[in-house]
Amino acid sequence: MNYVDEFRDGALAQNIAARLRAEADPARRYRFMEFCGGHTHALARYGVTDLLPHNLRMIHGPGCPVCVLPVGRIDMAIRLALDQGVTLCSYGDVMRVPASGDLSLLRAKARGADIRMVYSPADALALARGQPGCEVVFLAIGFETTTPPTALLIRQAAREGLKNFSVLCCHVLTPSAITHVLASAEVQPGAALVLDGFVGPAHVSIIIGSAPYEPFARAYRKPVVIAGFEPLDVMQAILMLVRQVNEGRACVENEFTRAVTRQGNAAAQAVMTQVFELRDSFEWRGLGEVPSSALKIRSEFAAFDAEQRFDLTYRSVPDHKQCECGAILRGVKRPTDCKLFGTVCTPEHPMGSCMVSSEGACAAHYTYGRFRDMAVVTA
Repeated sequence: MNYVDEFRDGALAQNIAARLRAEADPARRYRFMEFCGGHTHALARYGVTDLLPHNLRMIHGPGCPVCVLPVGRIDMAIRLALDQGVTLCSYGDVMRVPASGDLSLLRAKARGADIRMVYSPADALALARGQPGCEVVFLAIGFETTTPPTALLIRQAAREGLKNFSVLCCHVLTPSAITHVLASAEVQPGAALVLDGFVGPAHVSIIIGSAPYEPFARAYRKPVVIAGFEPLDVMQAILMLVRQVNEGRACVENEFTRAVTRQGNAAAQAVMTQVFELRDSFEWRGLGEVPSSALKIRSEFAAFDAEQRFDLTYRSVPDHKQCECGAILRGVKRPTDCKLFGTVCTPEHPMGSCMVSSEGACAAHYTYGRFRDMAVVTA
């Protein structure tokens, strides 16, 4: 796509900001969750939050794939590499997420584990082909955006009959997470988060389309506007949400029409369905056990399922007692509410996953927002 500069135009941003100020009801408070970490970074990087009306608050959601991966899943990967002697392949962000015993994948690598950073699932497959004497395991994480490449990877390994390759599947599902956030608010109305609408994810929606959001928009009466990642995309989506709230509507609208359709990518969905099926339940960092919120490898491809191949058992592990990543992922706290933020916990020395990932809320606020907060405190 050639659409970049058009969606970063400062004059247009000021025009949308003026419309927001004009249309936001001063007697009302607006609380919108941007589910995706990419939107969190867009809001912070481009100063979008400074252009919003004072009675409109954006709340960070759990849409950061690295952030929501629980400690127990990282422990499983580390144990595979240290105890089973496999060659573990992982995306770069995951390497530094703190795990149990003061370990991370990067620290386990320093202890002698064969852990390698890859840029693509295909890199892991190429490694297995080139070293038939090594057991290669790919740690597969992410939402629906990164799931089709993993499915293609497994299908290709099956076609080639690779005997030394498997996948530790930790893929999770966006609609289930949003539904869980909304359901929690109904179960605990006094303690849980109150939301007026969602900015829907961009890349995920390219795959699944806009239709999967329609059931919870109807059931919970919460509007959803799917948005691209450029600053004007996000601002226009927020304006569309304000208009829905003002008019008493709760439907799914698509601001990102240049890439997202209602049906999504049928080919990607087909390969996902062929290779994966729903797990009954899956633990998310911050959200706890969420039913039907993740995928596992189908029995037809069991030979490539690392959990079965190495007889792995998941064990839940609590986060660091002072780390507020869980509450930040639920939207009930902000990064600056954490005592560790910016002092003990920094991108160089992260205590929690929200400071590690390039999509994490703490990383976004540390990079783009902490100096503004300091100015407010000292003023």
